[in-house]
Amino acid sequence: MAERWKSVFSDQLFFVCDARGTAARQRVGRSFLSGGDDLVRKLAVAIGVAAGAAPALAIQQPASWPPVATFSILAYDSTTGEVGGAVQSRVFSVGNGVLWAETDVGMVATQAIVDVSYGPKGLSLLRQGLSPAEVVRRVLAEDPDPRPQEWTKEGRQFSVMNARGEVATHTGPRAPEWAGHRIGRHYSAQGNILAGPGVVDSMAAAFERTSAHLSFRLLAALEAGQAAGGDKRGMQSAAMLIVKKNGGVWLHNDVVLRLQVDDSPEPITELRRLVEKAAELRERMRRAR
Repeated sequence: MAERWKSVFSDQLFFVCDARGTAARQRVGRSFLSGGDDLVRKLAVAIGVAAGAAPALAIQQPASWPPVATFSILAYDSTTGEVGGAVQSRVFSVGNGVLWAETDVGMVATQAIVDVSYGPKGLSLLRQGLSPAEVVRRVLAEDPDPRPQEWTKEGRQFSVMNARGEVATHTGPRAPEWAGHRIGRHYSAQGNILAGPGVVDSMAAAFERTSAHLSFRLLAALEAGQAAGGDKRGMQSAAMLIVKKNGGVWLHNDVVLRLQVDDSPEPITELRRLVEKAAELRERMRRAR
């Protein structure tokens, strides 16, 4: 039995292979197979596997992160100067990492096989004067791809918009299917693990035909994306972020809206309630002036 089943260790990975160890050599670059059968038997003893044990060792590996499978939109309102974004996903608290914004700089959405650092890095490069297209190229080029097997940079999806509404978006070739984006004047709609391309097409059409405050245009895009099938796994959370210099309530507040629905069976419906509440507050403030 010991000849049939061997225990193989590598960087944070333990699995079972046959006597030749072929599968281990293909999946793992640095293993302990070079020590031969003697080392394998010693490793088996170390983990308490007796020579006559049944061939039923459980596969154990590091807990994998769920991809931030989602659909989002970034947009600019040329009338108000506001830059904003909205997102929905079948993950808990999608707003915790996807949307990044800075007044007079721009906005970033980072998702799919996500690297959250793309958000602050993108804003930093925009601050230096790079165009959105240059930011996309630079961020990708400088990504060290630290977990290429299970969290590859080829699965990243992110969008970068500057404070003038110029935008560039990247969908990696290994982003979870269906994945893609659509760019229009002053907006970009993107998503992954979607029902199909109709999701981003519907988002774009809804944004273009809606005439209202930016928050309602972003909301309309999310609602249309969901109506077209949305995230294939369903719904759980949604978020919206809009910024403008001194555009928020109170003194020196650049945040027009920062709304998050972290866990709900109907996150877009709840987001609409919050957007409408914010609109009521804006109207009261307008009348009080």
